[in-house]
Amino acid sequence: MSAARVGVVTFPGTLDDQDAARAVRLVGAQAVPLWHADHDLKGVDAVFLPGGFSYGDYLRCGAISRFAPLMDELIPAAKAGLPVIGTCNGFQILCEAHLLPGALTRNASLHYVCRDQRVTIEQPATAWTNSFERGQEIVLPVKHGEGRYVASEDTLAALESGGHVVVRYAGGNPNGSLNDIAGIRNEAGNVVGLMPHPEHAVEQLVGAPSTDGLGFFTSILKNLVNA
Repeated sequence: MSAARVGVVTFPGTLDDQDAARAVRLVGAQAVPLWHADHDLKGVDAVFLPGGFSYGDYLRCGAISRFAPLMDELIPAAKAGLPVIGTCNGFQILCEAHLLPGALTRNASLHYVCRDQRVTIEQPATAWTNSFERGQEIVLPVKHGEGRYVASEDTLAALESGGHVVVRYAGGNPNGSLNDIAGIRNEAGNVVGLMPHPEHAVEQLVGAPSTDGLGFFTSILKNLVNA
């Protein structure tokens, strides 16, 4: 097993922490459980914020989780360069914590969507996508009711011109996200948020549409080895 230690955070209402931990183990890294109420990142090399319905999505999705004690440690660590990824509810939390710009709002259809979704890798130059090629199309599951990415015109322009759009929906936009944005990164490329679920696309034996999600996990190992 690799010496790389990837922390997987659990909030009240988190659903996908065990899936994320299994995906981490599948690529040979160590999954380290992190509890929302703790003040200790346990010396991990990277952090995964998984999906679910933290705190029941009260107020706004991720709005309460942003103030969890563990986030007091995670936010400055991410700003200092710690690789962090958030999927679905994790993406919402990263936006609420202002580690990523914009917000995730109700789907344009006002309906929950759950389907296998084609997406295009727009930016492989991140800690979490360096195993992919620019323009590569992959299939990942989506499952959310508040996944419509919105931002000001200035923010959208900055994301596009700066190469900060990481993943874009292909073959149909499931939620009405502006510019078909499915995932973005911060300026440094160590923080990534996306609505699709790579942790649910690692083993076809359990019904996953592909194993395309493994690339996000092999990417972080490559990033840590080359750091």
